[in-house]
Amino acid sequence: MTTRSFDDYSTLAARQIAAQVLAGERSAHEMAQAALEAVARLDGTVRAFTELWPRHAAACATQVDRRVRAGERLPLAGVPLAVKATEGLNAYQTVRLVAAGCIPIGATATPGRGTSWQTWGDTDRGPTLNPHNPRWSPGGSSAGSAAAVACGMVPLATGSDGAGSVRIPAAWCAVIGLKLTNGLVPARDRAGLNVAGPLARNAADAAAYLDAIAATSTLRGLAPPLRPLRAAWSATLGFAETTRQIADVTHAFVNQLADADALAPDDVALRLADPAPCWAALRGKGGDTHSASAARTALLRALDDVFDKYDVLATPTTPNPPHGHQGPGHAMSVALTWAFNITGHPAISIPAGWTVKGEPVGLQLVCRPGRESDLLAVAVSAEALCVGAPPHGNGLRLSERTGRE
Repeated sequence: MTTRSFDDYSTLAARQIAAQVLAGERSAHEMAQAALEAVARLDGTVRAFTELWPRHAAACATQVDRRVRAGERLPLAGVPLAVKATEGLNAYQTVRLVAAGCIPIGATATPGRGTSWQTWGDTDRGPTLNPHNPRWSPGGSSAGSAAAVACGMVPLATGSDGAGSVRIPAAWCAVIGLKLTNGLVPARDRAGLNVAGPLARNAADAAAYLDAIAATSTLRGLAPPLRPLRAAWSATLGFAETTRQIADVTHAFVNQLADADALAPDDVALRLADPAPCWAALRGKGGDTHSASAARTALLRALDDVFDKYDVLATPTTPNPPHGHQGPGHAMSVALTWAFNITGHPAISIPAGWTVKGEPVGLQLVCRPGRESDLLAVAVSAEALCVGAPPHGNGLRLSERTGRE
């Protein structure tokens, strides 16, 4: 076996790592060690991890190397994986990913107890910092997972999304975050609103995740759309207080996707009811369950009308840019995401660009249940556009990550 330098580790995608391990160019053990070294170098600044599992990672890597030598074609062989702390090693998605060859290296930060806002991460060293600017929150609740992927500590991380907890940190850390169709895999809560989803740097890795945990074959046919997908564009869904800068950046990116023949967008006057009371009642946080059921039915009917005419619904992922570590204030970062936890539609956040202050902006795409492949196809087209670096270089870039603040 030829062992090469690990200087390129942080730039490798999950599928690239798996290909090298399957080809015998690198071992799973070497990749796990490279990931732990990246964490040691970078996490003093980012604080993405709350716990590391070097012994468990070594044991998993040994097993993967043994299976590969025996001829198994593990789709994610040797891929270092960050695991959302509220899920752990026994969660459904973790178990499925390990079976596909992933190596869990540690637990990632989620919000601390005793807070009414969830768009941040907490560690015993302080809050998780956004890799693009330490003054900003990385979003949440899958905060550490998004931050770890964004700065190259791991190529893939698990998240869970009950109101936007995969999509919001994906948007604010400028990575991909996919919320699966409700019911595709076991829910994380009794209400069935909280579902699994990956944080990844590209569409192929997100597709490989989907195939591993849901027994689909999305990766095999992954490509840009064969025809422009009809897209209904709404900056507010009829109720959200979306800032002008977020709406402008996202709408401009939708137009770029139209120029690339990925989308055929129309501005629509969509007016959904604010889902806040319905979501709270369904989660047992107050309110009338009968009224919540009626509100859910109304949301489903409104979206049925949209998807009778369009393939996807496009919105900003969040109505506001990343807030600071003091909290969101009056901003409702979940305003544009949590309706789709109620209705069960799959949704993705794709990096869409940057505000003039260098704040990351995400584009959310929503589609019919079970059509995650449409979302990932647009994500492939989006990658070809390359939104580029932020206008202000305040964060940790791949070429200059030192682990120092």
